Amino acid sequence: MITRRRAGLAAAAVATLALTAACGSSNQSAGTPTTDTVQPAGQGTSDYGYGSSGSGQGDDGYGGQAGGDSGKETKAGPSAGTLALHQDAKLGPVVTDAKGMTLYRFDKDTPDPAKSNCSGSCATTWPPVPADGATAPAGIAKSALGSVTRADGVKQLTIGGWPAYRYVKDTKAGDTKGHGVGGTWNALAADGKKAGVQPPADVSVLNQPELGEILVDGKGRTLYRFNKDSAWPMKFACNDACLDTWKPAKPADRSKLTGIAPKLISTVTRPDGIKQLAVDCWPVYWFTGDKQPGDITGQGKMGLWFAVSKDGKKITTPAN
Repeated sequence: MITRRRAGLAAAAVATLALTAACGSSNQSAGTPTTDTVQPAGQGTSDYGYGSSGSGQGDDGYGGQAGGDSGKETKAGPSAGTLALHQDAKLGPVVTDAKGMTLYRFDKDTPDPAKSNCSGSCATTWPPVPADGATAPAGIAKSALGSVTRADGVKQLTIGGWPAYRYVKDTKAGDTKGHGVGGTWNALAADGKKAGVQPPADVSVLNQPELGEILVDGKGRTLYRFNKDSAWPMKFACNDACLDTWKPAKPADRSKLTGIAPKLISTVTRPDGIKQLAVDCWPVYWFTGDKQPGDITGQGKMGLWFAVSKDGKKITTPAN
């Protein structure tokens, strides 16, 4: 038992020495496709006018009512409007419509060429999202949006080639009740892939359409560094009123990282005693002007604030 305890203390000491060599201290105090005009989206299930899909018992594998194609004409929902990315606590960033309703993809569809295999009662439970009026937010590449004309004549939105649907049992913004239904339905990620492939992490990498791979915090917010700060010797130049707009990022658990080397992550202590996340020894912040994952409204502010790459370097590419 004593030998094991000594070994554990020795390992901890080695880790502390490694971090000290990197940043001076792991807990250092301060020294010095083209779309049409956007139409209003609905207000939830009742406004979408889908009706009810029943109790959910006797599913036919589509997550809808048993009995196959009802022969009824497909009733598509309203325009998605300007899409958004919502940071789900379990799934990470998921695509929603302008009112926050989650969009889904179906494993039995195909993305190349795009084709929907959900019709009849399936399309009653999973109404296809119209392509007209859908536009991309900052976190989704415009090129990821497309359309496919369904067999029933409805022009359906595609994301990364995958036809997009809503789910009738989602009744409020942020619901993801359709994720995993039948083992074939999944919330959509920004590139059309399945959301939730990688669970949210304290720090992770997001592929931002304009800047490329950038670091985000556990809530999907872009992380920035400030040119007037310094890594060594440690200096915090954002104080007082600056902190009303630029919030120090919370420290990260090194065991909860995705896409970034743990050696780049450390914790520093500000003059006011607040613990702050540092990347490659630089204190990092999130910007109050960013409202959803993928937003980069802080990029290049005053020529001093810049997003951070997965190797810890500042990204100087201007935001459009």
